[in-house]
Amino acid sequence: MISIGLIREGKIPADNRVALIPSQCKWIHKQSQGVRIIAQSSPHRCFTDREYLSAGIEVKEDVSDCNILLGIKEVPVQMLIPGKTYLFFSHTKKRQESNREMFRHIIQNNITLIDYECLEHEDGQRIIGFGFFAGVVGAHNGLMAYGNRTGLYHLERVYKQRSFRELIHTYFGLRLPNVKIAVTGSGRVAHGILEIMNLVGIHEVEPDEYLHRRFAYPVYTQLKGGDLYRHTQAGKYSRIDFHENPSRYQCIFLPYAGQTDILLNGIYWDQSVPRLFEKEHITSDTFIIQTIADITDDKNGSVPVNLGDQTIEDPVYGIDRKTFEKTAPYVPGSIDVMAVGNLPNELPRDASRYFGEQLIKYILEDLVKNGSPIIERATMVKKGHLTPLYNYLSEYAGED
Repeated sequence: MISIGLIREGKIPADNRVALIPSQCKWIHKQSQGVRIIAQSSPHRCFTDREYLSAGIEVKEDVSDCNILLGIKEVPVQMLIPGKTYLFFSHTKKRQESNREMFRHIIQNNITLIDYECLEHEDGQRIIGFGFFAGVVGAHNGLMAYGNRTGLYHLERVYKQRSFRELIHTYFGLRLPNVKIAVTGSGRVAHGILEIMNLVGIHEVEPDEYLHRRFAYPVYTQLKGGDLYRHTQAGKYSRIDFHENPSRYQCIFLPYAGQTDILLNGIYWDQSVPRLFEKEHITSDTFIIQTIADITDDKNGSVPVNLGDQTIEDPVYGIDRKTFEKTAPYVPGSIDVMAVGNLPNELPRDASRYFGEQLIKYILEDLVKNGSPIIERATMVKKGHLTPLYNYLSEYAGED
């Protein structure tokens, strides 16, 4: 019998999502006689203890007898159980300093860490994640912030809606001004952004047309890798080469900054990837962007005026165009930035249901049986040792 524990989230503020919802746990029990799921009691989870109990799932405080432990966010050091196998978003593959102590503790305590972010198909496509709902909420919040700045329309907050379906109802009768929106990226986050663009009736136009025309109706353009980056010498874009050698490329986003009112950023970024622009560019009269929703949310990353996370309750701040200092939102002479690290928490039940579906479809069977190449590639630490793919983290992990 393999027992899987749904652990209580310990990071503060507490995340309210879960890897498997009650109905999914019930289905697993019916389909897999050798798998038992236990939910650790939690006051914060979007599905209550009672809902798990009603689905026939045991709820208790101590999950130390479980073989596999599923969480969402980073697990505080004091909550890690030695010798266990964990799946959660560790946010360590980029050597994030804030999670270094946790990562070292995982190694010191013979823990196996499988990171959701590293679960990929052979072509590098992510298998599971919350990106779609991050895109949905981030796009909504970006539109909301622009409406608040201009006073031209008003959008309700996402977290006040009980479901995605209820959120859609808030768009009935919404009339947007002749705004121009740049959407960056082509993955799950971008798909969520485009869902909102379609729901609120914003028309898509090609990048070239976007650059050279004004429109009598709201429009957006989607900027993918080939629209954003050029090889510094060859002058072309190759997806494979870019992912292998991003430092050889330059970003060509800046012309769009002279035609864009709202930037909805959904591109993946790490330190070797060129930024969309440099912060000094926002001082120029040709940089007309008023609102930036940095949905992928890397501090000082692809959007260099991202100064760090806000909260769901207070998601927007301003950046002074001359001093680059943080201000209140919506004040003259500033750009508004929406940067929140847990956007899907505004639609936690929908986001958890979607996540669990992918987990069951692509991962669960291999996880509880003999593993697979996909799981092997996502295993950062195995019984306290870095796996070969992640040896580059040896110094970060304190092994040097």
